[in-house]
Amino acid sequence: MAFPVNQNLLKKVDGFRKSIVWSLLPPRCLLCDQPGMPNIDMCETCWNELPVNRLCCPICALPLAAPAVACGICLRITPEFHRTVAPMQYHAPISVLMSRFKFHQDLAAGRLLAELFCRHTKDVELPDALVPVPLHRKRLRQRGFDQALELAKGIAQGKSLCLRSDILSRIRHTDAQTDLNAVERRKNCKDAFVLNTQILPPHIALIDDVMTTGTTVGECAKVLKKAGVKRVDIWVMARVATP
Repeated sequence: MAFPVNQNLLKKVDGFRKSIVWSLLPPRCLLCDQPGMPNIDMCETCWNELPVNRLCCPICALPLAAPAVACGICLRITPEFHRTVAPMQYHAPISVLMSRFKFHQDLAAGRLLAELFCRHTKDVELPDALVPVPLHRKRLRQRGFDQALELAKGIAQGKSLCLRSDILSRIRHTDAQTDLNAVERRKNCKDAFVLNTQILPPHIALIDDVMTTGTTVGECAKVLKKAGVKRVDIWVMARVATP
């Protein structure tokens, strides 16, 4: 479903609420339990250890050794999406926070990840709407919550964007992608997503937690582009360095 809100009012209310919370409960680092920096549950030491994805492919955000117009994979096969925003590489301590968030239902870690995403992407071009990569209902029952949706909520609020979780559905339960190679991932995700509406924003950013080969988000982007969406970007918290 869509979440249209008065973002200006939300920022004022949320800012006031946060100021009260931080005054009563000073920030503590979620990684090492040391005092956090102002208004964030992370200490300066852990902040300096973040694996920032500074040099990467402009299209798929794959970490690169030197600047290039695109990585070798994107030069050979043009993806369905326009560009990928992945502020971090999938290394500790980001991987630690993501594991706690995704597999242990640590929503505090999820809120911190959304905050880190917003702080490290201040100059990113904003889409008309954010669309979380949907989770199949069977996986949702197993996991207990939708990590992409929860992450998207925090990012949508931080970026003052409309969140649309009503646009895509996952109609086919797929195997976990973790232990599959690139070919197996493509077969696994084929025809897994469908469109729920024909009224679509022209520019959409798909939200997911981590990107490995880009197969899942690529399938979602393919469905959206086929339906007439002019531009699809991918927003993920972290990019795996070796697809």
